[in-house]
Amino acid sequence: MGVRPQTDWTDEVMARAREDGWWRKGGSVVAAVSGGPDSMALLSLLKTMSEAMPLTIIVAHANHQFRGAESDAEAELVARVAQEWGMIFESIELGMPDYLEESGENLQSASRERRYAFLEEIARKHGCDFLVTGHHADDQAETVLMRMIRGTAVSGLAGIYPRRIVHGLERIRPLLRITKCELLEYCKRNGVPYAVDSSNADRHYFRNAVRHDLIPELERYNPRFKESLVRLAESAQADDDYMEHRAMEAFREGVRPSGQGFRLERRWFRGLHVALQRRLIKLILNCSSTPRQMLDFLRMEEIAKAMTQPLPTTIRLDLGDGWVLRREYEESYIGPEQSASMPFHFAYAVTLDVDELLIGETGGRFELRLHQGSVPGSTSNPNEALFDYGELAMPLTVRNRLPGDLMQPYGLNGTKKVQDMFVDAKVPRALRDFVPIVTDRDGRILWIPGLRRSGHALVTAATAFTLRIAYAEDRKQ
Repeated sequence: MGVRPQTDWTDEVMARAREDGWWRKGGSVVAAVSGGPDSMALLSLLKTMSEAMPLTIIVAHANHQFRGAESDAEAELVARVAQEWGMIFESIELGMPDYLEESGENLQSASRERRYAFLEEIARKHGCDFLVTGHHADDQAETVLMRMIRGTAVSGLAGIYPRRIVHGLERIRPLLRITKCELLEYCKRNGVPYAVDSSNADRHYFRNAVRHDLIPELERYNPRFKESLVRLAESAQADDDYMEHRAMEAFREGVRPSGQGFRLERRWFRGLHVALQRRLIKLILNCSSTPRQMLDFLRMEEIAKAMTQPLPTTIRLDLGDGWVLRREYEESYIGPEQSASMPFHFAYAVTLDVDELLIGETGGRFELRLHQGSVPGSTSNPNEALFDYGELAMPLTVRNRLPGDLMQPYGLNGTKKVQDMFVDAKVPRALRDFVPIVTDRDGRILWIPGLRRSGHALVTAATAFTLRIAYAEDRKQ
């Protein structure tokens, strides 16, 4: 990527900052400044912007203390420049070598996590909504290529986003289209001091090996290779944003909370495009309250296949971190493993004093209407049943199943176990305790909404009063 005239890219960055709304009169930003040419060029540009339109700049520097005196010199440089330019300065010594020795955490991820925790703290302290960093086009190209090498989906190709809200703080990367060469030229032309990080030459770090060895080799075949990667990232960001939006729509449409997990129907999930299926699985897994390891592509495919294939009808997959995928017939559950031995029971008395009964355990709702005379009914709605009121032993009860439940279904001679009826109807085992059952005063099962009604209290031409019961289902389990 070549070097454009300075005014071209600085004007472009300032115009976009004004358009995006973070550069405004009387506003404030936290600038993450390491002391290298990238962040110092950013700080100089912010100074120019504040002179054109008042902008409070809080300079935040995190000293990781990996390089001893060199790290301390960088902190002193940033502090001195911030003072000379009349900016607020905040710093911290993270003591990363000792921290890593005690914690055993990964060097890069731990450093990044602690650095951003400090930056977020400074933003809260000064009431800032924006954090500005000096990530540039070369960083973007390296990030995309590194993810490609390690293996990634389209979302990984999106690389570094120019704007992202994390923990209520918007992270702004205004230099993502500006090359390292352009930033170095900017510092040279404007006399901007900066430090050189000696660790950037250490090929022990993956990014440095990509930067110094791999990218120059690939540029032999395409001199504008880094520019191509930056364009790829911007294209992937647009696609990724759209797919995330569609995944959220699908989540709201077809995913139901179930305790700490989620339920969805196989037929509905199977009707989604395969790209949306993968996104939805990822979205559900990201709802875990505990940190989860990223599932690889083959594992994601295994989950999608288990949820869409017709056979076997019952499947269980261990997803790690205590989470499971459990599919029973047409119902799938993703979430923490649920204890099958947990006792559960509900029972509600039904009287005609009220015309609506809410079942708190299921979120379902019964509506009762008493009509004079014989009312013709429709057999096409399994969630509605008509009874000859005079033949009912009142009061009625709505409860869930009990061991040994028997029913005499309409049209069948003799009785049948409710358990067998659930199996025949392919009601998932985990949901059977939540299915409401209507019984009379004598304990006779009259109706199981959605399944069958009994042959008792049928409406005939001689019926004096007809009791209509309708059930609206809004399962939360």
